[in-house]
Amino acid sequence: MSHKHMIWCDQETLSKDITGKIYIVTGANSGVGLETTRQLIKQGGHVVMACRRVEAAQKETASFIDLKGSYDIIRCDLTDLQSVREFSEAFLKKYHRLDGLMCNAGMVVMESAIQYTSDGFEKTFGVNFLGHFLLTELLLDILAKTEGSRYGILSSVVHAGSPKNRYEVHLDDLNFENRKYNNFAAYGEAKTASVQYAMELGKRLKDTGVATASIHPGWARSNFGSGGNFLMRTLMAIARPFTKSISNSNWESAQTSLHVLLSEDAPKHSGAYFSQHSVLYRDAACKKGGWPMKSPNPHANNMEAAKELVTKSYQLVGLK
Repeated sequence: MSHKHMIWCDQETLSKDITGKIYIVTGANSGVGLETTRQLIKQGGHVVMACRRVEAAQKETASFIDLKGSYDIIRCDLTDLQSVREFSEAFLKKYHRLDGLMCNAGMVVMESAIQYTSDGFEKTFGVNFLGHFLLTELLLDILAKTEGSRYGILSSVVHAGSPKNRYEVHLDDLNFENRKYNNFAAYGEAKTASVQYAMELGKRLKDTGVATASIHPGWARSNFGSGGNFLMRTLMAIARPFTKSISNSNWESAQTSLHVLLSEDAPKHSGAYFSQHSVLYRDAACKKGGWPMKSPNPHANNMEAAKELVTKSYQLVGLK
């Protein structure tokens, strides 16, 4: 039984014929990304599954056999910026339109010690934000050339923090060289960056017709966070049965992404934050979510900070 505050896509949105449209979904081989992918294919779309584990993606495609649309799989490892560049090059050689880019993949380092991407960035920020930032910037031209295109990047309720502790992106210390490493803080900062980036993109692309959004999909019962140490995996396994009534299935958690990609209403709020309900919000007014809703984190709504984030990110990923 779904949570009483569950926000659903309307039937008209989930019945649209999107034959001929092309989408990219990162992390499409599991969880929310897989459900988003399956629904887009069901409605006739062609989805390019951007996945680090190609074999895992291939196994999941068995569930697409009787669906109306089609799919492709191109490897994309967000921990490696060269892999992101190779994915973009492969996509642009093969396709001439992009109706929707959903930056869905995400992770959090579940260990207490800092980990790094192959390019030397703190891993949580590198995967959740910088990898997606480079991917997005490399594909902006084709998005802008495709009429009515959509862009979404997953944030999280975590970015909101609490009234006493709002996450702020430390552009001068993203690798925690001058402060004690905290994996949860790294995740909160990465997800704050996602909200800022969607907002900045919405303004930058205002005259192109590309609609952008950041997304909290809900508390999904996926394999997210399953890569921790033995103690963390054990604790999560024990807690899972008790959180079922207040969390969401992957299908429920895909609703917000599908709303952003397909609804007639979402483009009217380009740059906004769209949130599913969540008991994890520390601000009572946010618990029911909203399509869209204003983030309670003032740092996430700071356009000047968003512009500084983009400028810094260009430098970090080697774009001019």
